[in-house]
Amino acid sequence: MNWNSLIEDRNRFFWILHTAGWLGFAFIHFLGSLLHDLRDIFVIIIFLNAYAGWLLTIPLRYVYRKAWNLTPGKIVIVIIVCSYVVGVLWRVVANINYWEIYKHGFRPDFWLMYTQNSIWFFYIILSWSVLYFGIKYYQMLQKEKQNVLQANTVAHQAQLKMLRYQLNPHFLFNTLNAISTLIMVKDNKTANGMVTKLSEFLRYTLDKDPMKKVNLATEFKALQLYLDIEKVRFEERLQVNFVLDDDCKEALVPSMILQPIVENAIKYAIAVQEDGGTIDIHCKHFGNDLLLEVADNGPGAEIKNGNLHRENGVGLANTRERLQALYGENFALVVSNNRPQGVKVNMRMPYEVSEES
Repeated sequence: MNWNSLIEDRNRFFWILHTAGWLGFAFIHFLGSLLHDLRDIFVIIIFLNAYAGWLLTIPLRYVYRKAWNLTPGKIVIVIIVCSYVVGVLWRVVANINYWEIYKHGFRPDFWLMYTQNSIWFFYIILSWSVLYFGIKYYQMLQKEKQNVLQANTVAHQAQLKMLRYQLNPHFLFNTLNAISTLIMVKDNKTANGMVTKLSEFLRYTLDKDPMKKVNLATEFKALQLYLDIEKVRFEERLQVNFVLDDDCKEALVPSMILQPIVENAIKYAIAVQEDGGTIDIHCKHFGNDLLLEVADNGPGAEIKNGNLHRENGVGLANTRERLQALYGENFALVVSNNRPQGVKVNMRMPYEVSEES
């Protein structure tokens, strides 16, 4: 049996635990009855009482689902009230079973006698409720742990892909060739500056943990290093405009989240045009979200369902994987046509600021 798949299927896991728990209750009750030398018919009473407990606690699951997002204090109140009500009902059913079957139709003088000794049944239902919430919280913590592990795995894979994407021979060849050309024409100052920028950029990409977020101002500085290197190749053909709102400078983003998108724009919008082009990078804070936009005025591309259709394109796929690993479903990455021409990539993620800021 695949235990992981069993646990991940919460609905099936609930029914298995629920049924096994009440069967265990019936078995323990049966063992206890052996000490009292009761008639064999008492086994039927035990089974009926366990079945009643199994049946009456099912509605609690749906009540507790509704109460899951309440404050802890309100959850405690809901648990106590519901456990007491179900405990009393269960006690009534148990007394009816005992008196009608074991006592051959016994009738108490006062109807409240049906609820006698309800406190013990209340404790059992309360234990069921505590176990329900305990298991549910445990599953939630395991899910969060799994998400963190998955985020680490995907992020490190994304980092390797990112480095392979960034540090490919083509990029290094063009950079080193540009430096060599500068040295040949004895423009040593520019060559030295380019080597320095390349060194700083490589150090940044290697030092930054992909799971640790950086503020947007730092990310823009790293992106500027990369663009400065590319500007040596394209000179005036590459124009970049940064628009960074003041309240976005300390916003936290995954490290190197913009570089693959900008590199896509350079590769498919700037390099293919004789006159080059312009890349606009915008950042805004809207409500609880951070909005990032990278737009170019290149020849455009085929876009279907918010995705680019390009051969060997991995930058956007890597970015989407990282965002999903870090933010779950609380993110968006949409590719659309820019106006009047080009491609526009919009990202939305939660607005977070470092506590030290």
